[in-house]
Amino acid sequence: MSILKDEYSSVKEKSVSGRYVINEQILEFLEKNKENLLVKTIGESVQKRKIKSLQLGNGSVKIFMWSQMHGNESTTTKAVLDFVNFLNAKSVLAQEILEKCTLLIIPMLNPDGAAVYTRVNANEIDLNRDAQDRTQPESVILRNIFDEFKPDYCFNLHDQRTIFNVGETSKPATVSFLAPAHDPERSISKTRGISMQLIVAMNTVLQKMIPNQVGRYDDGFNANCVGDSFQMLNVPTILFESGHFPKDYEREQTRAYIFQAITTAVTAIAQDTINEYEQDDYFKIPENGKLYFDVLIENAKELDSELENGDGIGVLYKEVLRGNTIEFEPRIEKKGNLDAFFGHETYNCLDKADLDELRQQSFYQLIKD
Repeated sequence: MSILKDEYSSVKEKSVSGRYVINEQILEFLEKNKENLLVKTIGESVQKRKIKSLQLGNGSVKIFMWSQMHGNESTTTKAVLDFVNFLNAKSVLAQEILEKCTLLIIPMLNPDGAAVYTRVNANEIDLNRDAQDRTQPESVILRNIFDEFKPDYCFNLHDQRTIFNVGETSKPATVSFLAPAHDPERSISKTRGISMQLIVAMNTVLQKMIPNQVGRYDDGFNANCVGDSFQMLNVPTILFESGHFPKDYEREQTRAYIFQAITTAVTAIAQDTINEYEQDDYFKIPENGKLYFDVLIENAKELDSELENGDGIGVLYKEVLRGNTIEFEPRIEKKGNLDAFFGHETYNCLDKADLDELRQQSFYQLIKD
């Protein structure tokens, strides 16, 4: 099952785009759609920003999802709003989902972090490492809603950096998934197995859209992570990671693929087709590597005489909030033998055309300095 491009365009939330997504936009969206949604204020952040949930559907199967637990991870938030629009458009599929499922969504769990574009909350705590102690009000809110709603499935929605590739290939990890572990041995419980099957369902569809650009996130166990914590409580939980699509630093393309993934998983749940997907196929999804630079400059001795012949320079962008815009500032990450690495942009200094083009780039002086 896949949503056609034209269909997606009709439900894409036009009021929210780019990387900088803040709570005010969520509140405006909820106000605009209040007749179609059950909206509640479920608590306040450290800085007293309202945290809202929305609920729709009246089915017996309960799905809980939350986004922007990390304030600078906004792609899934955009996709969630698109998904809500899809459900409100009342297609045959949407009506089936709403009849079979009840969906409870927190579009933005960390509004303070979102406002200043940081991973952590206002107390500089990573909420995804606070699942057990719950020292932060946002962590308490999330767990309280989990306990009250008693979901049958959980979707934990995130972004990942541009460094990730699929396996050892040069394909970027545009979307990654994880069925979180529930114990240090990373054994496969019944609920973790269901998470794996749902990921296989999503991967089956995404492979037709972005072949070989789906990765599997590291499954090291950490009870302080929310996904691991909920998996420990025997609720099938899936980690979604929005990654890089070529030349899509605003993550509008990736947004569409995350929307597709969410829609696919919820459809499999609503139509009770999870068992059509083989658990073992989860392990056929390659693990993520960390072999990408935003810019890879090959044979860079031409620019830096201290380098050896054949050495390269790897540049990563730092995302910096200026005003209401995210700017991508280049920083030199690594120098030396980078033969094993890839670049979202690559320049070979032995190629005159590449060298001439490189000299026109804003980061050229950084490299020369």
